[in-house]
Amino acid sequence: MSLPSDTAAPSEPAVIDPSRPKRSIRRRIGIIAFSTVAALTSLALIAAGVVLWNVQRSFPQRDGVISLAGLNREVSVLRDDLGIPTVVAENSHDLFFAQGYVHAQDRFWEMDFRRHVTAGRLSELFGESQLGTDRFLRTLGWHEIAAQEVEALDDATRAYYEAYAEGVNAYLADHRGSAASLEYAVLALQNGAYEIEPWTPVDSVAWLKAMAWDLRTNIEDETARAVLAQSMDSDQIAELYPDYPFDTNPVIVPTIVPPDDADDADAATAGARISWTEVGDVFEAVGALLGDAGEGIGSNSWVVSGALTEGGSPLLSNDPHLGASLPSVWHQIGLRCETVSEECPFDVSGFSFSGMPGVIIGHNADVAWGFTNLTTDVTDLYLEKIQGDSYWRDGELVPLDVRTETLRVAGGSPVELEIRSTVHGPIVSGLTDDFTAIAAEPRTGETGAITAPDDEPGNEPDGEYAVSFQWTALQPGTTAQALFALNTARDIPQFRAAAALFDVPAQNLIYADVAGNIGYQTPGRLPIRGKGDGSMPQPGWDSDYDWQGFIPFEELPMAFNPESGYIVTANNAIIGPDYPHELTRDWDYGWRAARIQHLIERTAAAGKLTADDMTAIQADAEFWMGKRLAVAYTDVPVADDATREAIGLLQQWDAQNAADSPAAAYANVLWDELVQNLFARRATPAPLSGHDRLFLVVDRLLDDPGSSWWTNDQIGVSGREEMLARSAADAYTRLVDLQGDNSSRWNWGDLHAITLTNGSFGESGIAPIEALFNRGPFPVSGGSSIVDATGWVLGAGFETVTVPSMRMTVDLSDFDSSRWNHLTGASGHAFHPNYTDQFATWQKGEQTPWTFSPEAVAREATHTLRLIP
Repeated sequence: MSLPSDTAAPSEPAVIDPSRPKRSIRRRIGIIAFSTVAALTSLALIAAGVVLWNVQRSFPQRDGVISLAGLNREVSVLRDDLGIPTVVAENSHDLFFAQGYVHAQDRFWEMDFRRHVTAGRLSELFGESQLGTDRFLRTLGWHEIAAQEVEALDDATRAYYEAYAEGVNAYLADHRGSAASLEYAVLALQNGAYEIEPWTPVDSVAWLKAMAWDLRTNIEDETARAVLAQSMDSDQIAELYPDYPFDTNPVIVPTIVPPDDADDADAATAGARISWTEVGDVFEAVGALLGDAGEGIGSNSWVVSGALTEGGSPLLSNDPHLGASLPSVWHQIGLRCETVSEECPFDVSGFSFSGMPGVIIGHNADVAWGFTNLTTDVTDLYLEKIQGDSYWRDGELVPLDVRTETLRVAGGSPVELEIRSTVHGPIVSGLTDDFTAIAAEPRTGETGAITAPDDEPGNEPDGEYAVSFQWTALQPGTTAQALFALNTARDIPQFRAAAALFDVPAQNLIYADVAGNIGYQTPGRLPIRGKGDGSMPQPGWDSDYDWQGFIPFEELPMAFNPESGYIVTANNAIIGPDYPHELTRDWDYGWRAARIQHLIERTAAAGKLTADDMTAIQADAEFWMGKRLAVAYTDVPVADDATREAIGLLQQWDAQNAADSPAAAYANVLWDELVQNLFARRATPAPLSGHDRLFLVVDRLLDDPGSSWWTNDQIGVSGREEMLARSAADAYTRLVDLQGDNSSRWNWGDLHAITLTNGSFGESGIAPIEALFNRGPFPVSGGSSIVDATGWVLGAGFETVTVPSMRMTVDLSDFDSSRWNHLTGASGHAFHPNYTDQFATWQKGEQTPWTFSPEAVAREATHTLRLIP
C-alpha cells in the first residue's frame, strides 16, 4: 500500500545503504517537524515540541536495574545490537513475567491496538469510522471464545499467561500515555480521554484468532464461486478454478507412514485499515488490519536430512508469507531457564508475537520446527432460511441464538448491536457486500442452485435467505496450550503430541532434531463434511450438509525420515487425490514447492548443502510464468517496433525478478495486462485473485488456441494471437507511462516497491502523521508465486503487499551457526534505532547470525538489564 509521494518519510534513501551514516534521531525529528510546519492544516496536530518531547521518552531501558513488584527472583535481559532480547530466569513465572515486560517495552501500542481489533473495539480508539469493522469482528466473537479457552487451560499453562500479563502490567504501572509509545500522544489529539486498561490472558489468546483469520484460506474462493454461479455455468467456473495439477506439481506427503510404524521408528531413533474515513468493504478493512488471506499469503518451509548436508545434521528453513506491516508481526526472543527442570523447562529461541508468551516458531536445545499454512478448508458458508427470530432445520423452526452487545464509540454515543447465530455460526449477510449478494440472489445462473443440484428450489422451506459462517476458530480450542508443548518438545513423539493440540490455525509442521531425524505432521481441527464439499455455500436447513466431526489426528498425514532426504511445504497439496478425507479443492497450485524441490535436488547433486544454500533458495526470484510467456511470444506477430523490442527483452532474460531488471518489469506488466484482458475487462468479469491459480489457467489456455476466453468483445479482440499481441502492446504503453520509453531504465524494483506502513496511524489519512510512522517506498525483488514471495495484486498495481515476514535457517549441527531476520526490527517505537534496522538485510535476501548458546549470547550482548523484585 504505497503512500503518495509527498508522504514518504524524507529521511530514508531509496535503497537502504547500511554504510551510509544514519541521521540522528533529533535531526530526523526536526525534518518531520519541518514537514509538519509546511503542511498548513496540520500545525495544530503535530508541533515540533510535541514530537521532540514524546518520541524518546517511550524508548525501553536496556541497561541498569529496574525493581518490579511481582517478580520472585532476579531476571537478566541481554540484548544484542539489533535489540533482540534473551531473557534468563530461575523459574517459569519470572521468565514469562519478564517476557511480558520486554514485549511491552518494545511493542505495547501494537499489543493494545491488536487487542482492540480482536475484541471488536476499534471504535473506542478511533471513533465511529470503525463501527463497520467492529460490527463484523464482534459478530464473530473472538474475544468471548478466547475467554472460554483461557477458562479451559490447565493450571500450568494458565499460570504462564497470568505471569505474562503481570509483566505487561508491571510495565504499564510506570508507563502511561506517550511514556508507553508515541502513538498515544497522537491518539490524544483525537481521543484525549482514552485510558490504557490492564492486560489479561484473554487479550493474549485472542490474538490467535486474528492469526487464524489471516490464514483461514478458501472463504474468498468459496464466496467468489458463489457470486460467479449467478452468471456462469459450472464448466466455466471449473476452468477458472481447476483441480490441483497432481501430475506435475509436488505433494508434501506422497505416502503416509502409518502412525504405529512412525512411533516404532521414533523409539528406535529419537533419543480495515485504520483511517478516519468510513469503512466501505468490511472484509477488505479486516484484511487490511490483520492480513488478507488472499493474494500472496502462504509460506515456504523445508527440512533437509543430515545425509545431504555439509554439517551432517539437518537444516530447517522457514519463511512465512504475511501482510507487510510495520512493525513486523514477529518479535525475536530467547527464553532460557538458568537450570532446565520440570518446573522451568524452557530453553528456546525464535519468533514470538508481541502480546503472546512463548515462542511461535524456532528451536530449543533438541528440536527445531517451522510452520506453513495448511490451506485446508476450515470455513464454510451456509444458506439459512429465516422466519422472524427462528430458522429452519430439518423441517422444523428452531430459535436463533440472539445476543445484544454495546459498542462504545470515542466522541460519540454507544451503539447497540444485535448478533444472530444458527447452529452453523453467526449470520454475516448484511455485514459484507458479497455475503449480502449471496443471500439476495442465491439461485441464479445455469447451475440452478448455489446450494446443491438435487435440492430443487421448490423443496426449500419458506422464509428469507441469510448467510451464516462456520469456522473452526469459532469453537474453543487448545492452540494456546500447544505453543508451550512445542517449546519444550524433545523428540518426535513429544512434537506430535504438541501438534495434536495445535488445532487453529491449521498449519503444516516440519521438524528436525539433534539426533538427525526430520519429519512432517499435519495438525489442526479439520472438518469431515456431510453431503457438501465446502466449495460452495450449502443449505443450512438440511443437516445432511453439516460437519460430521473432525478427522482423527491418527489419520492426518505425517512423514518421518523420508527416503528422499527432504520435506518441502509451500501451501501445496498435502497428499494425493486418493486420501480418504476431503481436505480442500483450493490448494496453492504448487509452483513454489516445485521450484524449491528442484533447487534442493540440483544443489544436492553438486555437493553437500549448507545454510548458505538454504538462504540462497529463500532469495530465489524465478518467475515461472515469465518463462512461459517468453516461450509463448516467440512467434507472435507484433507490428510495433517498440513493442517487439520489449518482447525481445524476454528472450535474453534469466527469468529472475531482480529489482534492477528491465525484462522483469516488462514481464510482470505483460502478465498483468494479459490476465486483465482475458478475464477482468469483460461484460461479466472473472476474479483475478490468485497468481498461482491463474498460472495454471493461462498455461492451459496457451495450449488451447480455440478457447472462447481468447475472444473478448469488450476490447475488440478475437483469437489467441490477437489477444497476445494486444496485451504486449498494452504492457509496453503502460510501462512507458510508468517508467519512460528508455527500456534500459525500466526496473522491476521501483514498480514493485514496498512501503513499510504502520498498521494504525500509518494509514490515518493525515500525511504528517503517516510520515512519522511509515518508511519507504523501497525497491524489492521477487513477486507472487515465487519463492521470494513478495506478493502483489493483479489489476491493482505492482506494489508489494505481502512478504516473507521473516526468514530463518536452523543448523542442527551447531545452533550458533543458524541465521534469521524479519521485515523491520525489534522495536515498535518510531525513530528507535531498532525500528527498521533489519530491513536492509531482508531487502537483499540476507540474514544475520542467530546465537543460542549462553556463551554466544553473552558475547554478542551490547546491553544488559537486571529486573529485580
